[in-house]
Order: sequence, then structure tokens, then C-alpha cells
Amino acid sequence: MAQVLIIEDDDRIRPLLVRTLRERGYAVSSAPTGMAGLNLALESRPDLVILDLGLPDVDGTQVLTMLRSVSDVPVIIASARDDDPALVGALDAGADDYVVKPYTTAQLEARIRAVLRRTGAGPARRQLLSVGGLEIDVPARRTRLDGREVDLTPKEFDLLVHLAERPGEVVSKKDLLAEVWQQPWGGSDKTVDVHLSWLRRKLGESAADPRYLVSVRGVGIRLTAPEQ
Repeated sequence: MAQVLIIEDDDRIRPLLVRTLRERGYAVSSAPTGMAGLNLALESRPDLVILDLGLPDVDGTQVLTMLRSVSDVPVIIASARDDDPALVGALDAGADDYVVKPYTTAQLEARIRAVLRRTGAGPARRQLLSVGGLEIDVPARRTRLDGREVDLTPKEFDLLVHLAERPGEVVSKKDLLAEVWQQPWGGSDKTVDVHLSWLRRKLGESAADPRYLVSVRGVGIRLTAPEQ
């Protein structure tokens, strides 16, 4: 379970984020000011920090600078400031990612997962994944279906692993773009559609007659065992 620290002064946003992220399996702590958040980060050593820039006591960029002097914990800036100087300043100060308010919890969680994956922080990724007759050896990057080796491209493999780590969960195409392709929100869904088509073909199925990759119209895609 990844530990997330939220440094946010808005009394409406902070409790909502805490509750929602806890419901999604994260261990969450929070602080309403920059200095309180900095102290908590040093005491609790979280896996990731979500940091607002507009804090009441110390500017968030200063908090980030102070944090970076003593810790390399991944930091996602979550702020209403959408101007280039603020973005560039935060990234130059050591932020790992940046989201602009208003954002959805799904968008923020996608960024959290992507940053944790890139930095290697948080819980270790499972080494072997199994869904029905589909077996995935993550370190070896090998896939077998009903005992038969399946030859996948690197991106097809990454896409399959991302879905297999969430069996039965509907994952949106925007989440897939953000996490598998590292593309910003608003990218083209066509990229996902094309790779899903190729992946389906290699798994011996089609969108019209799915076995593992089931589309949920208007929502996304889920990987599930055929009998389910």
C-alpha cells in the first residue's frame, strides 16, 4: 500500500482527496500548511507527496525546494496556477508532475500511479500475473495464453500488464494514455484503439467477439477471464 501525503490548505478539497484516495487503497495523511506538511513528510516518509502551491504560510515552490534539500520523495504539484512560469518553476524545483485545478480524482490517481511506477516508489509490482489462461511474466516480459507463447511488442506488453494488474476493473482510455504512453490528458484515443486491436488479434479474439478484452461503451476497457 503506497503512502501519500497531501499538503493542501483548502478545507473542501483536502478531506475529499483523503477520503477518495483511502477508498482506492492508499494510506493517506494530510496537512493544511506548508511547514506542517514539510514536518510530516520528514516524520512519516511517504511514498509520494501531493503539494499545492498556494499555501497560507509558505509558497509551495519554497516548500518543494526545502523538501528537495533533504528528500527525493516524488512530488506532484496540484495547483490552480496554470501559467507557464509557475509550471516551469515547480518542475525546475524538483516536481515530478503537475496537475491543474480543477481536476478529477481519476486524473490525479492516474498521475500518482504513473509517477510511482516511473520512480520505483511504493509497493513492489507483482512479478507474475494470471488471468484465466493468460500468464504474464513481468520481469521476463513474456506472455503465454493457454500454454502457448504470445509474441507482443513492448507497448502491447505494457498495455496488457497495466490491465492485468487490475483484473475486472474498467480502465478508461485516457488513463491508458497517461500511464502506458505517458501522454497528457486530451491525447488521441486512436492510439489506444489501434494497440487494443493488435492485442486482441494476438489473443485470438476481436472487439465483436471478445474473450479477455471487454469494451465498456463510453467508459473504457477491462481485462477479465473468459468464464467471467
